[in-house]
Amino acid sequence: MTSSSELTLADVAGPASLAVANGPIAGSGATIGSATIPAGSLGWVVPTASRRLSLELVLGTPFTVRFQATGTLANESIAPTALGLPTGVGPLGPGLGEATAIPIVVTSVAQLTERGLGGVVRPYLGAGASVLFSRNAKVTNPMLTEVGHPELMIAPAPGLVAQGGLDLRLWRSVYARLDVKFIALRAHAEVHHIEIKTPGLPLFDSVEVGTAKLDVWVNPIIVEAGIGWDFDVVDLYQRAARRL
Repeated sequence: MTSSSELTLADVAGPASLAVANGPIAGSGATIGSATIPAGSLGWVVPTASRRLSLELVLGTPFTVRFQATGTLANESIAPTALGLPTGVGPLGPGLGEATAIPIVVTSVAQLTERGLGGVVRPYLGAGASVLFSRNAKVTNPMLTEVGHPELMIAPAPGLVAQGGLDLRLWRSVYARLDVKFIALRAHAEVHHIEIKTPGLPLFDSVEVGTAKLDVWVNPIIVEAGIGWDFDVVDLYQRAARRL
């Protein structure tokens, strides 16, 4: 589930100020599409609290995140007239831009029972923090890229994590896991050097609009299923040393 602030224009000057003004565009917004990605986790059992507390690091593979326009930003012209004259500028449509995202999640996890249910099932709860890094961000909207090459910048998106799940012992130290995480994060995006064509204004072939800013709140529910292995680093080292 996602929500966003209204798109806010800044640095509007020159001919563009005849049609638009600095500030939010009423009814505008954006959303981010969902994705399915492989991920891996590495945990460390804290040698206290009956070994029921652990720290986990989850790393997902890079994936493409797409920003979609909503509301008036997608369906209405952001600059329909200038001094009462139609500009010929149409709606942006749904597509805004995309970027390669790299998610990192760190949580503290507590086993709810000391030996598990029947020695087989281990329920747990956890909480922690996440950050979503992005690279290769680019504007993909045809209207925004028709004249120039606007620059899309996305700041690292921090968030909070709530976690719960079950570990099911399959054989010795091999477990199957079903994990559910709820993440609340905020992504801040800015588009610089926006220039659009104005076919309805005979004196201006195109105008530079300025900068657009947008905050998107993302609240995904992430469901993970996988296979894991519990191991003792010291024990593995001692075994390897004896074989040498």
